[in-house]
Amino acid sequence: MTSRRLEFPVGPELAGQTVRTLLRRELELSGTVLRRVKWLEDGILLDGARVSVRAVVQAGQLLSVRVGDTEVKSEILPVPGPLDLVYEDEDLVVLNKASGVPVHPGPGHYDDTIGNFLLAYYETSGVLADFHPVHRLDKGTSGLLVVAKHAHAQDQLRCQLHTDQFRRTYLAVCEGVPDPPAGVVDAPLGRVPESLIQQEVRPDGLPARTHYETLASVQGRALLRLVLETGRTHQIRVHMAYIGHPLTGDFLYGTEAPEVIPRPALHSAELSFRHPVTKEQMTFSQPMPEDMRRLLEQEMDFI
Repeated sequence: MTSRRLEFPVGPELAGQTVRTLLRRELELSGTVLRRVKWLEDGILLDGARVSVRAVVQAGQLLSVRVGDTEVKSEILPVPGPLDLVYEDEDLVVLNKASGVPVHPGPGHYDDTIGNFLLAYYETSGVLADFHPVHRLDKGTSGLLVVAKHAHAQDQLRCQLHTDQFRRTYLAVCEGVPDPPAGVVDAPLGRVPESLIQQEVRPDGLPARTHYETLASVQGRALLRLVLETGRTHQIRVHMAYIGHPLTGDFLYGTEAPEVIPRPALHSAELSFRHPVTKEQMTFSQPMPEDMRRLLEQEMDFI
C-alpha cells in the first residue's frame, strides 16, 4: 500500500542548513510529525540514505520525508458505503456529504459514517491512510467537507481554520425573513449545562461570528447565504435561532418538521482553503440539494 512522501531539492541558498531546519521551515512539519518520522527506517532520507535531523545538507541533494501513515490507529471499522468524491489527491479528499450521514463514528453510529466509508475506500484503493478529519458537519447538514490523508496535511489545514485562508459558505432556509436582510451575528457560544451537544449564546462562550445575506424569500421563508468567521459547534443553527429565524426543520433550535424536511435546512455550498503541501488556494462549490429547493416552492436557477 502506498504512503505519502514529500521531496525537497536543496538549492544553493540552503546549503549548510540542518535537516531539522529544512523540515520545519521549508516543509512546515510540526514538532509532533517530526518526532514521529525521525524514528522510521525510511522516515527521513537524504539522497536515498537515512539521516538524522542534525545532518547538514549540501546544494543539489534531495531531501525526502515520509509524512504518510504507517498504520491505521483510529480503530474505525472500514465499511463500504456511498461517497461522493469531489476532489482527491495524495494529501486530501473533498467530499459532498449527504444529509443524514455522520462524519465521525460515535454512539449509535459505529459503522455508517464518513470515517467508516473513507477507510474502506482507502483499503480498496491501496492507500495506507487513517481518518484525519479537518472540520466537521452536523449529521443533518449536507455539502462540502475536506478530510486529510495524513497528519501533516491535517495539521496544515487545521491551522487555517478561523482564518481567511479557510472559507466556508453555506446556504440555508430559515423561518421568516431577517430584518435587516443582511448583517453579522456576533454572539459567543457555549454548551448548554447538562447537555452533551446543545449550544447557546452565553457571555462566557467562545467568540462566534456569522455573516448572513438574504438571497430570496418565499411564503414566509428565506433563503440565506452565510459565511463563517469561526466554526463553532452548531454555530449557524444557534445564531439564526438567536435572531428569531431558526432554520426550517431544526429539531434542536427551532421546530421539527419531518413532513416538510427531515433535517435542518443547511448546506455547505462553497469551501476554499490553501492546499497543505502545494500552498495553492483551492475552491469548490456544490449546488443546493433538492430537499432544500422544495422548501422554496419554485426553481431558483441562480443557486
